Amino acid sequence: MEKPYKSKHELADVVCQFGGSLLQSGELSPKQIKVFHNLVQCRTAALGGHEQVCDDCGVIHYRYNSCRDRHCPKCQGTKQALWIEKLIKSTLAVKHYHLIFTVPHELNQIYLWDRRLYCNILFHATRGILRSFGYTHYGCETGAVAVLHTWGQNLSLHPHLHCIVPAAGYSLSGKWRHIGKYENYLYPVHQLSAAFKGKFLDSIKRELRKLSAMDGFKVCIEAAHQKKWVVYCEPSMAGAEHVIRYLGQYTHRIAISNQRILNVDSTNVTFVAKDYRDRAQIKPVSLKGEEFLRRFSLHVMPDGYVRIRRFGIYHHTTKLHLDLQFVPDEKPDIDQMTAKQKPETAPERILRLTGFDITKCPHCKTGRLIVIRTLPRIRSPAGHLPSMLFDKLQ
Repeated sequence: MEKPYKSKHELADVVCQFGGSLLQSGELSPKQIKVFHNLVQCRTAALGGHEQVCDDCGVIHYRYNSCRDRHCPKCQGTKQALWIEKLIKSTLAVKHYHLIFTVPHELNQIYLWDRRLYCNILFHATRGILRSFGYTHYGCETGAVAVLHTWGQNLSLHPHLHCIVPAAGYSLSGKWRHIGKYENYLYPVHQLSAAFKGKFLDSIKRELRKLSAMDGFKVCIEAAHQKKWVVYCEPSMAGAEHVIRYLGQYTHRIAISNQRILNVDSTNVTFVAKDYRDRAQIKPVSLKGEEFLRRFSLHVMPDGYVRIRRFGIYHHTTKLHLDLQFVPDEKPDIDQMTAKQKPETAPERILRLTGFDITKCPHCKTGRLIVIRTLPRIRSPAGHLPSMLFDKLQ
């Protein structure tokens, strides 16, 4: 997990300081402009909120609403905790393997041309390879939970999939079968890498021919053919709880968190990143402010694109049609049954999952905050979004 550095700066501060010049350059798409607009407004009076008073010390506090944009670093912590809790109920109590499917940088031109097409092929190729290897090596239907990331530590473009694969499958005869003979890998890595390379390149060429765009990418595809592709596999992990916590680090992570930003000056943004060429040492990296935002904008996903997907026995449809026991039988807990009868409030759930009590007064640390007034959202007249964002950045 990322080291919790204390930072006085946020991603929104970088957008406010350098977003105007990048906006004037005309490099941003409408979706990227919308994301920057949300980042600037997140947890400000523009989105409304609540006026609260402490029942002990009487100090008044203002809590503003979040933008809920999935690219915002301030809106992902609670979503991540809720997703982890939900996944616990559907994870097999067996060891799991962590596989990472990466694509050479030579194909980044295709991603920039049509990122939805590129990422769909990445998911499709990974799913097909895992399914094929499950049948050829163990004769059963396996599964996976796959999470798409498009960035490297220095915000460079690096599309890849993190896959958590259970060491179990469902045979054609309708019986459970344990898979994974070795602790260090699930399938032979060299075979997996070669098969993934062939599957991905074949799929990408087929789609480009359908769109009559093959001629424009022949050079980069040929360069990718010459490269050695590597599918990385970490040793197996025992215990479903550990697996879920591990995967939770990747699910709602964005290209960069506020904790990684060390300093923002008049020209540069300095942040920390792991240098994998030097034993993953954490080092400071400095980029021009406009370059920092340009790199960040590369990782803005299209509207409605699903970054977390389930394959095989972890797919919702498969679980509906097969009689699968995903949670081991346990004796009923009377306290839990009683608790379920009482609806859990949002503050109680956040406290249970994150350990943060949003009702406690941050001033006296003992009183409880009581809402005394709802602050309405500031609704500006409808207009040209780039112009509205530019006005906010002045």
